[in-house]
Amino acid sequence: MPRWDDAPMVGRADELAHLLAHVDRAAAGRASTVLLSGDAGVGKTRLLDELTARAAERGVRVLTGHCVDLGDVGLPYLPFVDLLRPVAADPQLAPAAAANPVLAGLLAGRPGGAPPVQTATESRDLSRPLPNRAAPQPVDDGRLPLFESVAALICELSSAGPLLVVLEDVHWADRSSRDLLRYLLARLVDEPVAVVASYRADDLHRRHPLRPLLAELVRLPGVERLELSPLGDAEVGALVRRLAAAAGSLPDSTVEDVVARAEGNAFYAEELLAAGLHGEALPMGLTDVLLARVEQRSPAAQQVLRVAAVAGRRVRHELVAAVGGLDDADLETALAEAVHHHLLVVSDDGRYRFRHALLREAVLADLLPGERVRLHGSIAAYLAGAPGAENAAERAHHARESNDLPGAFSASLEAAAAASGVGAPAEQLQHLEAALALWSAVPDAAERAGRDQAALLMETAAAARTVGELHRAVALLRSALQVLGPDGDPVERARVHYTLSQAMVRVEDVTGAYRESAAAMALVPADPPSKARTWAAATHARMSYSVGALEEAEAAADEALAAADALGFDGAWSDIAVTQVRARPGADPVAVRARLDEALVRARRSGNVDVEMRVLYNLATVAFEAGQIAEALEWTRRGTRRARQIGAEWSYYPAELRHLQVTALYMTGDWDESLAEADLLARVPEMSAHVRADGLLVLVGRGDPSARERIDWARGLIPRLSAHILLDLVTAGSEIDLAAWEGEPQKAVDAALAAYRRLRQEWDDDHLGVLRLAGTALAPVGDAAVTARRTGDEAAVENWTRAGQELLEVALAAVEVYERNYGATMGVEALAWQARVVAEAARVRGEPAVELWREAVEAFGFGHVYEEARSRWRLAEALLATGDRAGAATEAGAAHAVAVRLGATPLRTALEGLIRRGRLDVGGVRVVDVSAVMTPREAEVLRLLAQGRTNRQIGAELYISEKTASVHVSNILAKLGANGRTEAVAIAAQRGLLPV
Repeated sequence: MPRWDDAPMVGRADELAHLLAHVDRAAAGRASTVLLSGDAGVGKTRLLDELTARAAERGVRVLTGHCVDLGDVGLPYLPFVDLLRPVAADPQLAPAAAANPVLAGLLAGRPGGAPPVQTATESRDLSRPLPNRAAPQPVDDGRLPLFESVAALICELSSAGPLLVVLEDVHWADRSSRDLLRYLLARLVDEPVAVVASYRADDLHRRHPLRPLLAELVRLPGVERLELSPLGDAEVGALVRRLAAAAGSLPDSTVEDVVARAEGNAFYAEELLAAGLHGEALPMGLTDVLLARVEQRSPAAQQVLRVAAVAGRRVRHELVAAVGGLDDADLETALAEAVHHHLLVVSDDGRYRFRHALLREAVLADLLPGERVRLHGSIAAYLAGAPGAENAAERAHHARESNDLPGAFSASLEAAAAASGVGAPAEQLQHLEAALALWSAVPDAAERAGRDQAALLMETAAAARTVGELHRAVALLRSALQVLGPDGDPVERARVHYTLSQAMVRVEDVTGAYRESAAAMALVPADPPSKARTWAAATHARMSYSVGALEEAEAAADEALAAADALGFDGAWSDIAVTQVRARPGADPVAVRARLDEALVRARRSGNVDVEMRVLYNLATVAFEAGQIAEALEWTRRGTRRARQIGAEWSYYPAELRHLQVTALYMTGDWDESLAEADLLARVPEMSAHVRADGLLVLVGRGDPSARERIDWARGLIPRLSAHILLDLVTAGSEIDLAAWEGEPQKAVDAALAAYRRLRQEWDDDHLGVLRLAGTALAPVGDAAVTARRTGDEAAVENWTRAGQELLEVALAAVEVYERNYGATMGVEALAWQARVVAEAARVRGEPAVELWREAVEAFGFGHVYEEARSRWRLAEALLATGDRAGAATEAGAAHAVAVRLGATPLRTALEGLIRRGRLDVGGVRVVDVSAVMTPREAEVLRLLAQGRTNRQIGAELYISEKTASVHVSNILAKLGANGRTEAVAIAAQRGLLPV
């Protein structure tokens, strides 16, 4: 019977045209991506085959990679190894990339060129800067060189012509491949590359790891989903008749039966038809249909299929030969039979694979438990004869499935080491946890592992911290303490205690972290000085500062500093020096800078890049807090550049440097670069979510519709990342600002107060972040109060005045708490927001407060371009209210120029409304004469409408009938294109048709 993909494709014309449009877009120099979903067998592969053929006809180079289902075993980057085989076969396709040593292993089918995963040790700083808190530590796994090298290779290939990248079955992709895909889609935004990734929609259960990735990817520019729905009955009927043409005509009843039972699934239809054409009654279940075709084959062919099913979707000839139990002649005959009857196909790499995953699943389901265990054992034994990093994960899988627990244990450890070596920390953690699960079942586990259980728990916890699984790390470290017991080696117990302390502080359990660091101090004596005691003291100093035990903190810090100096631990000295500097706000800036400069020199001399990154971050922070934004940007760029050089761009302090850089660029008005930097980290795990959320600053400021979607994304993360206060702050601030621009004052107030309560609970000693929240929320409250006064709604005036007073009080309370703990050491940005809060509160009370607004403008003059412009807007309003039209025009004009340059549409719209209402002379803004739009009577009616008058009240005041007033109101609504009175007033105000 002809195969479906041997004949012209049936249906899918619209989907194919849509995909080809994306290929054309890539050919025009713009990257695009399609995430193609559909149920198993619905025709994704057939559609992609047609797409690749059509793309090749258009001169587009095509690269195809396939993912493999190996259960819970991950083969890192396997689809990309498959994808890049043409480059491996012909290095001249991309000579520069092919010569890259990082890619050597990947191109050889063994991705060993990535730098090893960097796991946490006691030499890495895991503290948060004091007194300013930071988010939990993101992943620092050293994969950037590999990721960037793959991106460079694709860029090099696309430089010779447009490129189509096809990834099939990404629902089976390992985590490292998913991370690399995320990176590439975010990176290749300006390259002539089209990417199409297919996945089974019916496989994506609620906890499937692909689900959150898909939700993230569709937010990237140029990425969209395309769902492949079932074929229509007419299309399935045409397909069935075409497939059966060689066998003669089919009875209509047979066609109708196939169509009805296939339910639009082309593969189901083909299988049902194939079984029926061999003279069989059509089975009731698809599994029976699939197995009916298998059972028609010879015993040898069925044995080959069983071996292939257990081995995986793709299987090497050598493995089938070794495990199948057939001599060479019988094996060749059996394989030929399976291939010729379209049960197996030969891949480009010479491996055999099932034509469809459903066929393999059916064969697996038909195996008896004992037979399956035996085959897994045979495969594990074969793989053990050729051990190596490339098959350790497979050996672990097959050994585990064959109940060879010692073999599975050893292979899991080997697979973990291999995953670490290729930069796949998630898989490393997976294999380490698999080994831990088997520890008690393997009598000689310690001998096989070369370390005791506590050491393996520590190693696994370090891997968990590397991938951001902080709660899991805490649990593993607690297990290590239980294993060691109270009689365990004191030094090892101390290491576990202070490592646990470092992990606990990252999940905001400061009290628990202090308790653990104190336990570490009690286990290791101060004399003689030792590495363990030095890091225990350094950790305890940080935790003591966190809980306010300042004397204890100073004593521990002094001890750690002295020991580090005596033992020559330059890295530890630098780390402790930074802790002390950041724990003493208000210190002499010259002395602080000198101390940090020395710390930087020592950190570089020690080779401890983690401490070096921490020093660079704090140098940037000190400049930022002093309002020296240009200098802060110099340090952030220097730090991120250094992190990129060493492949540590995603570790904690480089990520925080990126956060600071995004914020600083936003302040200086470099909004495009700020948004680009924020979205650069869209591809990292959730622990860096606050950096991506920072992009909301620009999105909300520009009135971008996608801001709402990003806010919802960030808000959805907060319940899972309860300790991520920076994420909560930037999300709440953006929600408040968006509510302000959308005219929802109560929503803004509620969001500000809720965020204040959360912030005060987590950071009771320093919650100055509420100043921005309160200052932003006060703006729509002031607008509501102005409207209420204009309409004479005294109850509303009282309500909004009360709300404004509550916001003012929480802001002033935050200042009082801070000054009580740290004295008069507030940074320039906090002082600016304090000035804004006071001015906004006066506006809520109905006071023009010109001088307060001048102070706000001056306060933001340190370099916060946007907030300075927003303050000028309110200053212009106040000047206009006091009759200073010239001053109002000057301030409004300056603010308008900034809004235009930034693309800040909401601010620009508000300013132009003010300019028109006040008839201010500002270049670039045309003032509309109300007489050109409204009749004199309509202008009078509009004025009264703005005061909230009813038709009857308007008629009485203008001495006209209520009906006549209604006619005027209807005319006004029609001229303004408004659907109601409130909307009409808003439009008129915006267009300057209402008096100030």
